[in-house]
Amino acid sequence: MKFVRHEAPYVAPVADVASMMRQVLFALVPAGLVHVWYFGPGFIFNLIVASIFCIAGEVIMMRIRGRSPAKALSDYSALVTAALLAFALPSLTPWWVTATGALFGIVVAKHLYGGLGFNVFNPAMAGYVVILVAFPMYLNVWVAPRMGDIDYQYLSFLQTLGYTLTGTLPDSATIDAISRATPLDAMKSGLNNMRTIAEIRALPLMGDFGGRGWEWIGNLTAVGGFWLLIRKIIRWHIPVGVGIGLLLPATIMYLVGPDSNPGPTFHLFGGATILCAFFIATDPVSAATSPKGRLIYGIGIGILIYAIRRWGAYADGVAFAVLLMNMAVPAIDYLTRPHIVGHDEQGQQP
Repeated sequence: MKFVRHEAPYVAPVADVASMMRQVLFALVPAGLVHVWYFGPGFIFNLIVASIFCIAGEVIMMRIRGRSPAKALSDYSALVTAALLAFALPSLTPWWVTATGALFGIVVAKHLYGGLGFNVFNPAMAGYVVILVAFPMYLNVWVAPRMGDIDYQYLSFLQTLGYTLTGTLPDSATIDAISRATPLDAMKSGLNNMRTIAEIRALPLMGDFGGRGWEWIGNLTAVGGFWLLIRKIIRWHIPVGVGIGLLLPATIMYLVGPDSNPGPTFHLFGGATILCAFFIATDPVSAATSPKGRLIYGIGIGILIYAIRRWGAYADGVAFAVLLMNMAVPAIDYLTRPHIVGHDEQGQQP
């Protein structure tokens, strides 16, 4: 009689990393389509370039580490990093800028810390911050949304591709003619110039809550985020924490000074808040792990986003807020670890 020995784990997991990452990518599709509609095909080019260099960085590092690249590529985590980086960049971004962020995110922020499961920082946000430091001028080339009453010179598919490949515009176009300030940039510069909220909100770029076009990207991003919640790919603690941390001080400041502080809905729809709450901050590796820790982690990100937007040098503080809270995760996890039944707070039996 032959006995078959089975090793742990004895119960197969309901979902693996690859299936979770695929669902995250699927959840981003609606927001990506709306992004292309309002801001042109540059998002597609950014996504392609970021994907190529994220995959290339994954392959190179896995070979250097003596491991099979196929195993790393099959979990789709590199493509998630590429997608989040593409959302963070203007639709007109030269390929070498996108490639720099993608390679840094994968090679340095991910693999030099040990690869998937060991990275301390969110790779996409680490790559974005490198771009922000090394190529700040290219992050200002945001085009105006596709609205008929906004004076704007649109670029064709081939002209956009030409800028992505060469970084140069057609002879008939200039940067000033095609670029516009983002809603957050317009709000920050307007307040610095002593303009009231009502005057800034009267700009044609502004919509009902945030910026025109940006609002719909936020709406579709939220739809994808709620789908991830329903599918239990992410949990509610971090999105709720980010919302509390950002919207609570924004509401208080708005009630205290409505002429000099934008309302909470503007902060919610004016930048990458929703993308951060559902897709960036919820990175299962670099985020906190305990339920209470996730809530604290999210609240910390929200507070830092508001502080950077209101008093910092940058219009949006999502990337810096996430990376700063990534550094706090070990302490948060240690201080909020669940107690074992029958043990005291130090883990000792009575």
